[in-house]
Amino acid sequence: MTTVFDPITVGAWELPQRFVMAPLTRNRAEAGGVPGALAAEYYGQRAGAGLIVTEGTQPSAVGQGYLATPGLHSAEQVEGWRGVAEAVHAGGGRVVAQLMHAGRIAHPDNKDGLDTVAPSAIAAPGEMVTAEGQKPHPVPRALETPEIAGVVEEFAQASRNAVAAGLDGVEVHGANGYLLHQFLAPSTNERTDEYGGSPENRARLTVEAVRAAVEAIGADKVGLRISPAHNIQGVLEEDADDTRATYLALVDGIADLGLAYLSILGDPASDLFRELRSRFGGVVIANTGFTEVTDLDEVKHIVDGDLADLVAVGRPFLANPDLADRWRDGAELNEPDPSTFYGGGAEGYTDYPTRDAA
Repeated sequence: MTTVFDPITVGAWELPQRFVMAPLTRNRAEAGGVPGALAAEYYGQRAGAGLIVTEGTQPSAVGQGYLATPGLHSAEQVEGWRGVAEAVHAGGGRVVAQLMHAGRIAHPDNKDGLDTVAPSAIAAPGEMVTAEGQKPHPVPRALETPEIAGVVEEFAQASRNAVAAGLDGVEVHGANGYLLHQFLAPSTNERTDEYGGSPENRARLTVEAVRAAVEAIGADKVGLRISPAHNIQGVLEEDADDTRATYLALVDGIADLGLAYLSILGDPASDLFRELRSRFGGVVIANTGFTEVTDLDEVKHIVDGDLADLVAVGRPFLANPDLADRWRDGAELNEPDPSTFYGGGAEGYTDYPTRDAA
């Protein structure tokens, strides 16, 4: 029987165990969206994860949503990520950049006045944190059909930039209410062109973005994250039949590529998760910890039960740089401090002690 600490081949990578570090937004990028020396230290400390998926990283300036998030579209950003890659590789790990175009979950104040784009001109609910405080999400500008090819190319170029920086690949972010998810959902996509209407049309942009990334750097270096019926940030998928049709169209549109993995946020015992895993036919990562912390018992339940091949783990890695060793040995864990999750400096970022240091 497969166990949590058995090695596994995932795409181009040999991984030491069956859990990986999930993407965790930390809002600590330096000016210009550059990951600095502190980010390199943070990720390097967590190389024992085997595979790290970075915080959401904008593939273009327009794609930025939150304050102080990193990008992969400038020469300075590429150099910053080079330091991250070197630090993780020095610790024997692998690291892929999560390419996240925020779409309408954005504010011009956070990106030098650039406009906010989305599939349709429908504002997101709630507010966005800016340097001047909370501000309502603006009504986004609906992308013109000819512009969409440029968005696809942004994902391709960011993928090339990731590999140029020495990173091991990319995860295309099609989940959690951001741009690609906005195209997938009927509540946020009211388009009447080839990118809207039917499930196949709403899945088209995500399929094109993934295929472009694969063409740029190779399928064994590309993963995709999805979150069917997550119903977050106003991106609602409340019709079960439509949701199933949309995500089957998406998976069928990429299944021939031989991607490194598909990461699914949801219940791995659900019918839809099982069907998507079967249709994908490759390595699937389960992510069950968006609202609940994923502990070792949950990882064992998923892996031992063959509900998924790997499990994405977030907050335990945030507070425990040596989480894999601690879990393997049954050692006590550090508790994360939510007050330091977003923004700031080394506190709550690089100062969590290893077991040996403690």
